[in-house]
Amino acid sequence: MKLRSFFLTTMTLISTSVFAQDKIPAGVYNIDPMHSKVGFEVSHLVVSTVEGRFNQFEGQLNINDKVEKSKVDVSIDVGSVDTGTPKRDEHLKSADFFDAAKTPKIKFLSKKITQNKNDLKVEGVLTLKGKSKNVVLDVKYLGKFKDGYGQDKVAFKGKTSINRKDFGLTWSQVVEVGPVVGDNVDILLTIQAAAVVAKK
Repeated sequence: MKLRSFFLTTMTLISTSVFAQDKIPAGVYNIDPMHSKVGFEVSHLVVSTVEGRFNQFEGQLNINDKVEKSKVDVSIDVGSVDTGTPKRDEHLKSADFFDAAKTPKIKFLSKKITQNKNDLKVEGVLTLKGKSKNVVLDVKYLGKFKDGYGQDKVAFKGKTSINRKDFGLTWSQVVEVGPVVGDNVDILLTIQAAAVVAKK
């Protein structure tokens, strides 16, 4: 049922994106984790990639009439990492890599947003494993729509790339010496966010 709902929503977004307006409607929006995805890809043994996602996250988009004054604030639960292999996921959560016990959250806070039609550059600070670095997200605004519950929503797709070593994400010496796991990690986002309705 969830897969069917996600499929129908995705098809709606594809059709909606054709008519997406340059103007993003101002307002406060909460990210809808049921219809959003925070994924990543990293090269493995040079010829393939490992793909994964984080299943638990939250965030808020505060869209201003002047887009450059907008704010994005996102928090991701490290313990929800999911690569489809439980043994690998447990290793990723261990002190060898993410160290979820000590640093349970990945956070992103925007500092600057610029817009060119439906394309946006979202510059901000990514904090991962206790280290903070500036990153730039390339984001495409897909449009606005009402979902099946009558909620006003906006949708985006985004991507960026980081070097895992900049954040202290290293494995054993054996892994780091050989070309087993690549240094660059592509972060891929599909975001739906629902407008916050003021309580009467």
